[in-house]
Amino acid sequence: MRWGYRMIVFLWIAACAAAAAEVPRRAPEFAFQLNDGKQILLSQYRGKVVVLEMLYTTCPHCQHSAQMLGRLAKEYGPRGFQPLGVAFNDMASMLVPEFIKQSQANFPIGFSPRDPVLAFLEHPTMLRFVVPQMVLVDRKGMVRGQTKAEGDDAFYEEKSLRQKIEALLTEPAAGARKAAPKKKAS
Repeated sequence: MRWGYRMIVFLWIAACAAAAAEVPRRAPEFAFQLNDGKQILLSQYRGKVVVLEMLYTTCPHCQHSAQMLGRLAKEYGPRGFQPLGVAFNDMASMLVPEFIKQSQANFPIGFSPRDPVLAFLEHPTMLRFVVPQMVLVDRKGMVRGQTKAEGDDAFYEEKSLRQKIEALLTEPAAGARKAAPKKKAS
C-alpha cells in the first residue's frame, strides 16, 4: 500500500513539474497596485522590454535584484527597458515603502496577492519556488524568459540578464516595419 501511495505522490509531483510555464508565450494581462493606490497594468508597457521581478520584501536576494534592475534601468531605460517589481508576501502593501527605500529602487514597485502572481507565472500553487521570480517580456507582449521555480542564475547574474535585455532591445517594436531595401542606381 505504501508503494502505491508513493507512486501517486511521485506522479502528481511529476505532472506539476511538467506543467511548468512555457516560453515563449503571450503575456496575459497582469495588474498590481502601488502604495499610492494607482493600479499598474503590464499592457501599459507594450512596446518596451519589461522585466517583472516577483519578490518578497523580506528577501535579501530580491533586494539585490532590485538594485541590479535599477542600474539596468538607468542604462537601458532610454532605449525602451522598463523593470517592474511586484511584492506578494504577507503584508507586502505595508512593507513595500521600506523595501524601496532600502533597495533604492528607481522603478515602480507595488504589490499583489499571491494567487494572481502564481497564475501569471503559471506556477502550481502547491509546489515550492524561490524568490525573486523574474519574467522577461518583449516589446510585443511575449514572455521570452522566466526563472525556473527553483531559481535560475541566468536571471540573477547581471551579465547574463544584460545580454538577454540587449538582445530584446535590438528587436523591432510591435507594428514596426523594416525599412525597404534601397534601389541601386543604374
